[in-house]
Amino acid sequence: MTKNVKTARAIKGAVFVMSGLIAASTVIGANTITSEAAMHEHGYTYRYDYWEDVQDSPDVFAVTGSYTSSDLKLDVDMKNPTGLYTHGNNLYIMDTANNRIIELERDDDKNFKVSRIIDSFKGGSGANTFQNPTDMAISEEGNWFIADRDNARILKLDENLNYIMEFGKPDDSALDPGLVFQPSKITVDTAERVYCVAKGINKGLCKYEADGSFSGFVGAMPASYNLWDYIWKKIATQEQLARMAAFVPTEYDNLYMDYEGFIYAVTGNVKEEDLDSGKVSAVRKLNLIGNDILVRNGDYDNYGDLYWGDGGGHQGPSLFSDVTVFDNDIYVCLDKNRGRAFGYDDQGRLMFAFGGNGSEDGYYNWAIGIEHMGTDLYILDQQTATLTSYSLTEFGQLVFRAIDEFDHGDYNAAGATWEEVMKLNGNYDLAYIGIGRSLLRQERYKEAMEYFEIKYDADNYSKAYKQYRKEWVESHIGIIVFVIVIIFLVPLVMGKVKKIKWEIDKAEKAGEI
Repeated sequence: MTKNVKTARAIKGAVFVMSGLIAASTVIGANTITSEAAMHEHGYTYRYDYWEDVQDSPDVFAVTGSYTSSDLKLDVDMKNPTGLYTHGNNLYIMDTANNRIIELERDDDKNFKVSRIIDSFKGGSGANTFQNPTDMAISEEGNWFIADRDNARILKLDENLNYIMEFGKPDDSALDPGLVFQPSKITVDTAERVYCVAKGINKGLCKYEADGSFSGFVGAMPASYNLWDYIWKKIATQEQLARMAAFVPTEYDNLYMDYEGFIYAVTGNVKEEDLDSGKVSAVRKLNLIGNDILVRNGDYDNYGDLYWGDGGGHQGPSLFSDVTVFDNDIYVCLDKNRGRAFGYDDQGRLMFAFGGNGSEDGYYNWAIGIEHMGTDLYILDQQTATLTSYSLTEFGQLVFRAIDEFDHGDYNAAGATWEEVMKLNGNYDLAYIGIGRSLLRQERYKEAMEYFEIKYDADNYSKAYKQYRKEWVESHIGIIVFVIVIIFLVPLVMGKVKKIKWEIDKAEKAGEI
């Protein structure tokens, strides 16, 4: 992050500094801060505050299990797995290099066992085996969709793995005729329309109708370029243009469809200058026509770590490889560069970040896939072929409960739960903001303003202040009208008195009185 951006943050919050310090002194809570280097070295849960300083946090998720090939008692070890998918109580691992899908079933104790190995299907005119499968989805009707990458197809099978149809290379004249179709990630909506990320296609997501017809691209990112390149391309010769790179949109890495049918898409094809300028968004939320509707009300953009460094040979920004979305609209993006997970709320505020590079539980060499089942989280390490499971801690349960209560309109309960969160972490910004939002919905505007003021939430403070001002005016309307009347009447009366006095004085001088 540049010094200019840091300066802008300081200016932005200056109007709240003195009042915020005064208000903060009335709030009880512990404030534990450790150095950025220490937290990043040990992989503790952390987040960034308003000033973009790293703040330690109690863990939201804790490791509850780790599964390797031997733990799952597989006859053939997993090799180069590339993704995860959950459906009901089943979790599916794309064991790509072994050309198979491993189906795991979760028991009541949240432990997994292999229920079957899927390496073929029945029917169809082509090969009935997979060649490097990379993703899958199951529709509400129970049909299976599998990205069979190196067979250049997306398969549609019934629940008994009988062939129904397949989706091939998009029929689009703008695509290179020599391009080999390599679908890597897919998702399916309630109407069984298929959305696909394919290697080498940067026009957005490939969209197929339920009948298999290609219906276009959706959600393409804006092309990334700098001003100098743009000017140079305007004046360069044809030969020079031929040697220059074209302005092309960024490709997506992965996607996830939430319970409302919106698609969250992430990309790891980002550069530092693109993120700082806002030209490229590391995560987007696409509606049905491909527009990005992701809410970004946080103090900084949603691209993972704000400070990058070059420790451990990992350089540059966070590179998102996958995303999953809980039913309360909390979404978690996975960084394959440093093995971290970044959780954001529905307003785009960073809730937590955890993980790191390493060989211990909760650390990764190449974090490639993330999924959830209920409120449990699962992360797949491609290099070590290890699946790690997480469950909410006491702190995490309170945070999730507060958000759920607010979403269900129980604002009193949400405020009380956020108070419990503050007892465990008195420096958790979202607790203050959460209490403020709960008070705002309860029409307790003045109290809400105090909490927003503490954490420099200018947007919500303005909303509360607007309502408080309106409420104050309505409750003092009688006094306001009286004052206005007095302000207008007094000059009139005084003027009338002066006029009468002047006429009397004039009459006296003329001897009329």
